[in-house]
Amino acid sequence: MSDKMYFHQSIARALCDHGVETMFGLMGDANLFMVDRFVRDCGGRFVPVAHEGSSVLMALAYASVSGKVGVATVTHGPALTNCMTALTEGVRAHTPMVLLAGDTPVSNPRHLQSIDQREVVKAAGAGFEQIRAPETAGRDVARAFYRAQVERRPIVLNMPADYMWIEVAHDCRVLDVFTAPGGVAEGDMLDEAIGMIASARRPLILAGAGAIAARDKLIRLADRLEAPLATTLKAKGLFRDHPYNMDIFGTLSTPAAYDLIAKADCVICFGTGLHDFTTDQGKLMKDKRIVQVDIEPTAIGGGTHPDAALVADAGLTADTIVYWLDEAEIAPSGFTKELDTETLTAHPTPPVRAAEGYIGYVPTLERLEQALPQDRILVTDGGRFMTEVWCRVSAPDPKSFVVTANFGSIGLGVQEAIGAGLAAPGRPVVLFTGDGGFMMGGLTEFNTAVRLGLDLIVIVANDSAYGAEHIQFIDRKMDPSLTQFDWPSFAEVATSLGGQGIEVRTEDDLEAALAALETRDRPVLIDLRLDPNDVPRMRI
Repeated sequence: MSDKMYFHQSIARALCDHGVETMFGLMGDANLFMVDRFVRDCGGRFVPVAHEGSSVLMALAYASVSGKVGVATVTHGPALTNCMTALTEGVRAHTPMVLLAGDTPVSNPRHLQSIDQREVVKAAGAGFEQIRAPETAGRDVARAFYRAQVERRPIVLNMPADYMWIEVAHDCRVLDVFTAPGGVAEGDMLDEAIGMIASARRPLILAGAGAIAARDKLIRLADRLEAPLATTLKAKGLFRDHPYNMDIFGTLSTPAAYDLIAKADCVICFGTGLHDFTTDQGKLMKDKRIVQVDIEPTAIGGGTHPDAALVADAGLTADTIVYWLDEAEIAPSGFTKELDTETLTAHPTPPVRAAEGYIGYVPTLERLEQALPQDRILVTDGGRFMTEVWCRVSAPDPKSFVVTANFGSIGLGVQEAIGAGLAAPGRPVVLFTGDGGFMMGGLTEFNTAVRLGLDLIVIVANDSAYGAEHIQFIDRKMDPSLTQFDWPSFAEVATSLGGQGIEVRTEDDLEAALAALETRDRPVLIDLRLDPNDVPRMRI
């Protein structure tokens, strides 16, 4: 217990008690005093956004890159409903964050902005934590942070506006928690799993986002088995530069990797839910033994039903498997001798069919892969352009790769790129977004990146259309004009917002844009003018 303070000060102090240094948000009458105290009393950094949903998205990316709980705040009613897509994105991404949401006064149930905020939050799949009383503020904040970590999803902490100026005794007891539980696999199911692995002639190891921390132990198992290594999209870059690496497993595989998967007789899966894109709707798992290891029980059996399932820690299980293989003197499989490492991770380049005045998309991506800063954090928005980016543009490691398509939405990229940049000061952030996505959400926050002085490179794949819909009309020999837009010049817009905008229609334009990156001193937007009929189809 400490001296008396106001409720809003107690909330701010509780954030400080949890080590929060950065909070994203948009102020209103139910959270402005708390934000003020967080900055002035606690020395915290408040990042003001242009749209409430952006605060959640920035906090999600901040959490993903930093490994900390992301924190955002909005006021009540429409401010919270504006966060629905972002909250759902966070739920689907399993990202721990806390959203401190104001609520209309309890004493005024007919308030213009009153809404059942619990039901709104539940509809998004996020968790809801109510401030029970003014004097429980600190403990309720602690409970929200605890839940965010163990449930690995956004938790909305509901703060009634009429509590703000009530005096309370601050009482915050941080709930320290070990957030990576999971023991060593044992028993009959472990024996069955090891038996399947030991008898496999062509085993393959697949790692998802839940196994990133076990990288070295999975490599040790792969070396012991002489098995190739693959990842899901979320774990992109995990085995980069390893000789057995075959990159992404599933619909985003290279042709050579896809053929190699077909030859495998046992897939040992760590930390992946095996959804339809990873398994190509089950095709890639046909006639194979599947061993699935995951700390989350709900990840097992959701799509593909494994032959052996172990609810256990990925790294400890990999070590256990190696131990028993050695004890039984099981010989390596020799499967890696069949690898053609040069073609395994090489995606073929399709012919360029871009009309005059447009630049070829895939060759441009391949040039950008060479020229963009190598220590980049890679962020991708949603849209039909994204699958080629995932396949052709690398990230140093999974923590340096942020996917914003967990809910299948577009328009989330610039916001998450800002959060990623603030989580890793000194590192450049490269965002790929589409023209529709940039207009939907990126335009709103590009100036935020300028105000913050971020080292941000935004690359807009601009086909002046909603491309996925455009191609569906084309496929059915229908007029696609309803999908096409006469956008303003994104390069000029970026410049007017305080950044540097560059339009690219030719290879010479592209080289000039890349040269300009060498002397950048503000956020840069490169507007790739693309022929809507030349952008490859989505691979998912």
